[in-house]
Amino acid sequence: MTSRPPIARVAVVVPARNEDRLLGACLDHLRAAMDVLERSSPRCAAGVTVVLDGCTDGSAAIAAAAAARNARIGVLAVDHGCVGAARAAGAAAALGGADDPGTVWIACTDADTRVPAHWLRTMVALADAGADAVLGTVEPDADDVGAPRHASWRARHVLADGHGHVHGANLGVRASAYLAVGGFAPLPVHEDVRLVEGLRAGGARVVSSGRLHAVTSGRLDGRAPGGFSDYLLNL
Repeated sequence: MTSRPPIARVAVVVPARNEDRLLGACLDHLRAAMDVLERSSPRCAAGVTVVLDGCTDGSAAIAAAAAARNARIGVLAVDHGCVGAARAAGAAAALGGADDPGTVWIACTDADTRVPAHWLRTMVALADAGADAVLGTVEPDADDVGAPRHASWRARHVLADGHGHVHGANLGVRASAYLAVGGFAPLPVHEDVRLVEGLRAGGARVVSSGRLHAVTSGRLDGRAPGGFSDYLLNL
């Protein structure tokens, strides 16, 4: 891969809709990932935007407490009821307009997901090596789905470099490439797939990495028909 501008800032976007049971753990893991990145790359700042999308539970209180403890965490309240619109709103708020978008990395995960401590460091390393987008892998929490369904998931998913999966819970993109294709579409499902299709069609360098692996909720009562929970239910 040929060179791209080095990443100077990472904007993590986390949509949340009634996730008070899991949001705290998500933010704990993101704080650890920001710490690792900033220790390894002091030139690279990182921040998180939690997008509260019509929450009616305790998610707002959890996000506010996290923001009060850590200045790198910000909170945005919207009422879209749509993950694609929530992701887009979070990205727009996080990007602002002051930076060169070629030097900003948008890292996407979900409020029910736990990323590894090296998550941001590895994404930035791949971006600095020439990637415009990075696709990680996920697996459902085995405690949620049980051993048979978890084994079925594993049998159907490649978790190595070059995998063919797209997960909004584990995805990163250079802001310039993101803006060039119009960002996330306001879709209730598959907004992540649509974004990656646009990136590839536009000639962006998309890297599928097995090193970036996250654990996400394995609940079977989905928030959106046709989404991740429905897939798990049908395994």
